[in-house]
Amino acid sequence: MSFTTLDLVVLVVYLLGITAWGAWLGRGQTGGTDYFLGSRSLPWVAVMLSVVATETSTLTFLSIPGVAYTGSLVFLQLTLGYLIGRVLVSMLLLPAYYAGSLTTAYALLEVRFGLGARRFTSAIFMVTRLLADSVRLFATAIPLALITGLPYWASIVVIGVLTVVYTYFGGIKAVVWVDAVQMGLYLLGALVAIGAVQALVPGGWGEVFASGRAAGKLDVIDLSFDMSVAYTLWAGVLGGAIFTMASHGTDQLIVQRLLTCQDLRAAQKALIGSGFAVILQFALFLFVGLGLWAFYGGREFAVSDEIFALFIVEELPAGITGLLIAGVFAAAMSSLSSSINALASATAYDYWAPMAGARDDESRILRAGKAFTLLWATLLIVGAILFIPLSQGTSAVEVALGIASLVYGGLLGAFALGVLTKRPGQRAVMIGMVVGIGSVTLIRDLVAWPWYVLLGSVITFAVGSLIGLVLDESTA
Repeated sequence: MSFTTLDLVVLVVYLLGITAWGAWLGRGQTGGTDYFLGSRSLPWVAVMLSVVATETSTLTFLSIPGVAYTGSLVFLQLTLGYLIGRVLVSMLLLPAYYAGSLTTAYALLEVRFGLGARRFTSAIFMVTRLLADSVRLFATAIPLALITGLPYWASIVVIGVLTVVYTYFGGIKAVVWVDAVQMGLYLLGALVAIGAVQALVPGGWGEVFASGRAAGKLDVIDLSFDMSVAYTLWAGVLGGAIFTMASHGTDQLIVQRLLTCQDLRAAQKALIGSGFAVILQFALFLFVGLGLWAFYGGREFAVSDEIFALFIVEELPAGITGLLIAGVFAAAMSSLSSSINALASATAYDYWAPMAGARDDESRILRAGKAFTLLWATLLIVGAILFIPLSQGTSAVEVALGIASLVYGGLLGAFALGVLTKRPGQRAVMIGMVVGIGSVTLIRDLVAWPWYVLLGSVITFAVGSLIGLVLDESTA
């Protein structure tokens, strides 16, 4: 390892500085709307950057290069669907969110179906987010463990504690603004790595592309109709679009950020703009993986998520290594802080406030929200530690996306029933979700994960519609 004192200084200064700044941003908060929605006054550019930082996190920084290293550039097909899905959400779901003063994504379902549907979908979000983001937090511990020699569990605790400090004090305002800065830092890290490949590989990128082309590493389009293959054009455009409609239209993690914008137009610009930014970001990190494949000569690694981390700490100059490791932490902290705040807001607004009779009590919601912030941070840290023995031979990015995809179809189907239909009631939509999620879980080994959401949403919508015709919805 070549992690020097200078690298350590760069990393420590960044971690302490960003934590202190995030905590400072939360000054003057007086209620839940300040803490969870930034008083609905955040600029759309900052929200756009926060959306990108939140959804990609450390898995982009570490896992996506590993995907290109062990495969090719076909992962990029998904980004086409990601952009299409954002446009559809902007047209179909965002207007419904901005038609009233909603506090969470699931408040929309309460308006249409009732409080039970709101709580049911919110609970699904919580379980999914806990599992998926525990995996993301684990991925972040990899470089810290490599640098310090700490065991993974200790590395996870360090990252979790630093992140929860500014999330607890700063709320969503700190999360969004810190995300914007952190996204810039880890994109800089990708550009530095691309420059390093040019210097370290004989022949530079010309040789990388030549050898990659000969080995089929430059393939971007796969026209296969095999649904068991994860990265095809059809899975990318159809599966990616439906996945994004669910993740960006029904997941409180993203919807919460969009609700912090001043109005519908600003939220639409933030969401669609993030689609173009994601295409650029995935391309950068896939090219990093291609360059690493050329540098290491295709050498096999036990865990693909470790490849880029090893390159950073073993091959880059002093100071630059510290900067890139700071980029890893930036990516991780942006996603983790967003998840903690979103989980706390869903718990406070969807469960606690109605039960405590505090729907309109801003000061009580603020106090409860901070308590829930600490609770969810603890659960995420424990979940990441429990994932350690399951990580061998897996790519964290695919595990996290697969977990989310299993239930996103049910969520999207429920929102489609709420927005596009009038007859199905609360019982019908809940039964539809159970059948949709259960069906996808049963067939998950037969089809690739990009198809999970499409299949789950169609099944949920169909079953919910049919049940709505049978049940007496006046008693639902």
